Amino acid sequence: MTPIKTLVCLANSRKLSGRCVAGMVNDGSGEWVRPVSTRPNREVSAHERQYKDKSEPNVLDIITVPLLRPQPHDFQSENWLLDPNYYWVKTGRVGWNGLRRMEQHPDALWINGSSTYHGSNDRVPTEEAAALPDSLKLIRVTDLTLQVHTPGEMFGDQRMVLRAWFSYAGHRYILRVTDPEYELQYLANPEGIYEIGDSFLTVSLGEPYEGYVYKLVAAIIERAKIQTGSRQ
Repeated sequence: MTPIKTLVCLANSRKLSGRCVAGMVNDGSGEWVRPVSTRPNREVSAHERQYKDKSEPNVLDIITVPLLRPQPHDFQSENWLLDPNYYWVKTGRVGWNGLRRMEQHPDALWINGSSTYHGSNDRVPTEEAAALPDSLKLIRVTDLTLQVHTPGEMFGDQRMVLRAWFSYAGHRYILRVTDPEYELQYLANPEGIYEIGDSFLTVSLGEPYEGYVYKLVAAIIERAKIQTGSRQ
Protein backbone atom coordinates (compact mmCIF):
# COMPACT_ATOMS: atom_id res chain seq x y z
CA MET A 1 0.00 0.00 0.00
CA THR A 2 1.27 3.44 -0.92
CA PRO A 3 1.95 5.49 2.23
CA ILE A 4 0.36 8.92 2.27
CA LYS A 5 1.63 11.92 4.21
CA THR A 6 -0.51 14.98 4.88
CA LEU A 7 1.75 18.02 4.73
CA VAL A 8 1.57 21.76 5.12
CA CYS A 9 3.38 22.89 1.96
CA LEU A 10 6.21 25.19 3.06
CA ALA A 11 8.19 25.31 -0.19
CA ASN A 12 7.62 24.87 -3.91
CA SER A 13 10.87 26.41 -5.03
CA ARG A 14 12.88 26.53 -8.22
CA LYS A 15 15.34 23.68 -8.77
CA LEU A 16 16.97 22.99 -12.14
CA SER A 17 14.23 21.95 -14.60
CA GLY A 18 11.71 21.21 -11.84
CA ARG A 19 10.88 22.14 -8.28
CA CYS A 20 11.92 21.34 -4.73
CA VAL A 21 8.71 20.77 -2.77
CA ALA A 22 8.80 20.36 1.00
CA GLY A 23 6.41 20.50 3.91
CA MET A 24 5.86 19.68 7.52
CA VAL A 25 3.57 16.83 8.49
CA ASN A 26 0.28 18.29 9.69
CA ASP A 27 0.20 16.50 13.03
CA GLY A 28 2.25 18.72 15.31
CA SER A 29 5.25 16.39 15.23
CA GLY A 30 7.55 18.82 13.43
CA GLU A 31 8.48 16.13 10.90
CA TRP A 32 9.63 17.45 7.53
CA VAL A 33 9.06 15.63 4.25
CA ARG A 34 10.63 16.49 0.91
CA PRO A 35 9.05 14.43 -1.89
CA VAL A 36 11.73 13.60 -4.48
CA SER A 37 11.90 11.91 -7.87
CA THR A 38 14.26 9.29 -9.26
CA ARG A 39 16.18 11.90 -11.31
CA PRO A 40 19.87 12.39 -10.45
CA ASN A 41 19.15 15.72 -8.70
CA ARG A 42 15.77 14.58 -7.35
CA GLU A 43 13.75 17.59 -8.61
CA VAL A 44 9.97 17.17 -8.97
CA SER A 45 8.34 17.73 -12.37
CA ALA A 46 5.08 19.59 -12.98
CA HIS A 47 3.33 16.30 -13.75
CA GLU A 48 4.52 14.70 -10.52
CA ARG A 49 3.41 17.50 -8.21
CA GLN A 50 0.08 18.57 -9.69
CA TYR A 51 -3.46 18.27 -8.41
CA LYS A 52 -6.10 16.48 -10.48
CA ASP A 53 -7.23 19.79 -12.01
CA LYS A 54 -3.59 20.33 -13.16
CA SER A 55 -3.07 23.22 -10.75
CA GLU A 56 0.08 23.71 -8.71
CA PRO A 57 0.51 23.23 -4.94
CA ASN A 58 0.95 26.60 -3.24
CA VAL A 59 2.81 27.45 -0.08
CA LEU A 60 0.42 27.03 2.91
CA ASP A 61 -1.74 24.42 1.14
CA ILE A 62 -2.48 21.32 3.21
CA ILE A 63 -1.81 18.46 0.82
CA THR A 64 -1.87 14.69 0.83
CA VAL A 65 1.12 13.25 -1.02
CA PRO A 66 1.40 9.58 -2.08
CA LEU A 67 4.90 8.29 -1.35
CA LEU A 68 6.81 5.06 -1.81
CA ARG A 69 9.53 4.98 0.84
CA PRO A 70 12.02 7.12 2.74
CA GLN A 71 15.03 7.97 0.61
CA PRO A 72 17.43 10.08 2.67
CA HIS A 73 20.44 11.47 0.82
CA ASP A 74 23.36 12.64 2.94
CA PHE A 75 22.16 15.65 5.00
CA GLN A 76 18.80 15.68 3.17
CA SER A 77 17.33 13.27 5.70
CA GLU A 78 13.77 14.45 4.95
CA ASN A 79 13.61 12.96 1.43
CA TRP A 80 10.84 10.53 0.49
CA LEU A 81 10.51 8.99 -2.96
CA LEU A 82 7.18 10.14 -4.42
CA ASP A 83 4.72 7.88 -6.20
CA PRO A 84 4.29 9.41 -9.70
CA ASN A 85 1.14 7.38 -10.43
CA TYR A 86 -1.17 9.40 -8.18
CA TYR A 87 -2.28 13.03 -8.00
CA TRP A 88 -1.63 15.13 -4.93
CA VAL A 89 -4.77 16.34 -3.14
CA LYS A 90 -5.36 19.71 -1.48
CA THR A 91 -7.40 19.43 1.72
CA GLY A 92 -7.13 22.95 3.18
CA ARG A 93 -4.92 25.93 4.03
CA VAL A 94 -3.11 27.19 7.10
CA GLY A 95 -2.72 30.77 8.27
CA TRP A 96 -0.35 32.77 10.43
CA ASN A 97 -1.34 31.06 13.68
CA GLY A 98 -0.75 27.68 12.09
CA LEU A 99 2.73 28.77 11.10
CA ARG A 100 3.44 29.94 14.63
CA ARG A 101 2.65 26.43 15.88
CA MET A 102 5.17 24.97 13.41
CA GLU A 103 7.92 27.55 14.00
CA GLN A 104 11.36 26.15 14.76
CA HIS A 105 13.99 27.73 16.99
CA PRO A 106 17.45 26.51 15.97
CA ASP A 107 20.50 28.17 17.54
CA ALA A 108 21.78 28.88 14.01
CA LEU A 109 21.08 27.95 10.42
CA TRP A 110 23.35 24.93 10.55
CA ILE A 111 27.04 25.93 10.42
CA ASN A 112 28.06 29.56 10.05
CA GLY A 113 31.36 31.10 9.07
CA SER A 114 31.56 30.56 5.31
CA SER A 115 30.30 33.23 2.92
CA THR A 116 30.29 33.99 -0.79
CA TYR A 117 31.32 37.42 -2.10
CA HIS A 118 27.73 38.69 -2.16
CA GLY A 119 26.37 36.58 0.70
CA SER A 120 26.77 36.17 4.43
CA ASN A 121 26.85 32.81 6.23
CA ASP A 122 25.32 31.40 3.04
CA ARG A 123 27.23 28.16 2.52
CA VAL A 124 28.71 25.16 4.32
CA PRO A 125 31.76 23.16 3.12
CA THR A 126 30.56 19.84 1.72
CA GLU A 127 32.65 17.76 4.12
CA GLU A 128 31.04 19.54 7.09
CA ALA A 129 27.54 19.37 5.62
CA ALA A 130 27.78 15.58 5.31
CA ALA A 131 27.45 15.27 9.10
CA LEU A 132 24.38 17.52 9.41
CA PRO A 133 21.15 15.82 10.56
CA ASP A 134 18.69 17.79 8.42
CA SER A 135 18.33 20.30 5.60
CA LEU A 136 15.11 22.25 6.23
CA LYS A 137 14.14 24.93 8.77
CA LEU A 138 11.06 27.11 9.29
CA ILE A 139 12.05 30.29 11.11
CA ARG A 140 10.47 33.65 11.82
CA VAL A 141 12.35 36.90 11.19
CA THR A 142 11.23 40.47 11.80
CA ASP A 143 13.79 42.43 9.78
CA LEU A 144 13.61 40.85 6.32
CA THR A 145 14.72 42.93 3.35
CA LEU A 146 15.15 41.78 -0.25
CA GLN A 147 17.97 42.83 -2.55
CA VAL A 148 17.61 42.87 -6.33
CA HIS A 149 21.00 43.15 -8.02
CA THR A 150 23.16 41.99 -10.93
CA PRO A 151 26.18 40.36 -9.27
CA GLY A 152 27.93 39.40 -12.52
CA GLU A 153 27.49 42.71 -14.31
CA MET A 154 31.19 43.56 -14.38
CA PHE A 155 31.79 40.26 -16.20
CA GLY A 156 29.05 40.86 -18.77
CA ASP A 157 26.43 38.71 -17.02
CA GLN A 158 23.19 40.73 -16.92
CA ARG A 159 21.15 38.19 -14.95
CA MET A 160 19.43 39.69 -11.94
CA VAL A 161 19.45 37.87 -8.61
CA LEU A 162 17.22 38.08 -5.54
CA ARG A 163 18.76 37.82 -2.08
CA ALA A 164 17.23 37.88 1.40
CA TRP A 165 18.92 39.90 4.15
CA PHE A 166 17.95 39.14 7.75
CA SER A 167 19.27 38.48 11.22
CA TYR A 168 18.52 35.35 13.20
CA ALA A 169 19.71 34.21 16.65
CA GLY A 170 22.41 36.89 16.67
CA HIS A 171 23.77 36.06 13.22
CA ARG A 172 23.55 38.00 9.96
CA TYR A 173 22.47 36.16 6.82
CA ILE A 174 22.35 37.09 3.14
CA LEU A 175 20.94 34.14 1.17
CA ARG A 176 19.78 33.51 -2.38
CA VAL A 177 16.00 33.32 -2.82
CA THR A 178 14.54 30.48 -4.91
CA ASP A 179 10.86 31.16 -4.15
CA PRO A 180 9.45 31.52 -7.70
CA GLU A 181 6.61 33.81 -6.62
CA TYR A 182 9.04 36.32 -5.16
CA GLU A 183 11.50 35.98 -8.02
CA LEU A 184 8.72 36.73 -10.50
CA GLN A 185 7.58 39.78 -8.52
CA TYR A 186 10.89 41.34 -7.50
CA LEU A 187 13.15 40.56 -10.44
CA ALA A 188 10.80 42.69 -12.54
CA ASN A 189 11.70 45.65 -10.31
CA PRO A 190 14.70 47.98 -10.53
CA GLU A 191 17.84 47.05 -8.62
CA GLY A 192 17.61 48.05 -4.99
CA ILE A 193 16.65 47.10 -1.45
CA TYR A 194 13.00 46.36 -0.57
CA GLU A 195 11.76 46.31 3.03
CA ILE A 196 9.56 43.32 3.87
CA GLY A 197 9.49 42.92 7.65
CA ASP A 198 7.83 40.21 9.74
CA SER A 199 7.92 36.93 7.82
CA PHE A 200 8.40 33.20 8.06
CA LEU A 201 11.18 31.73 5.93
CA THR A 202 11.70 28.18 4.79
CA VAL A 203 15.46 27.78 4.56
CA SER A 204 16.88 24.78 2.73
CA LEU A 205 20.30 23.29 2.05
CA GLY A 206 20.72 22.74 -1.67
CA GLU A 207 22.70 20.18 -3.64
CA PRO A 208 26.52 20.21 -3.28
CA TYR A 209 28.23 22.51 -5.78
CA GLU A 210 31.98 23.02 -6.20
CA GLY A 211 32.84 22.00 -2.66
CA TYR A 212 29.98 23.75 -0.86
CA VAL A 213 26.34 23.32 0.08
CA TYR A 214 24.38 26.55 -0.19
CA LYS A 215 21.68 27.84 2.15
CA LEU A 216 18.64 28.97 0.16
CA VAL A 217 15.45 30.80 1.06
CA ALA A 218 12.99 28.39 -0.53
CA ALA A 219 9.86 30.25 0.60
CA ILE A 220 8.98 33.66 1.99
CA ILE A 221 5.70 33.96 3.88
CA GLU A 222 5.00 37.59 4.74
CA ARG A 223 2.72 38.35 7.64
CA ALA A 224 1.25 41.27 5.68
CA LYS A 225 0.35 38.99 2.76
CA ILE A 226 -1.23 36.40 5.04
CA GLN A 227 -3.41 39.05 6.62
CA THR A 228 -4.58 40.40 3.27
CA GLY A 229 -4.95 36.93 1.73
CA SER A 230 -2.56 37.75 -1.12
CA ARG A 231 -0.12 34.87 -0.53
CA GLN A 232 -1.52 32.26 -2.92
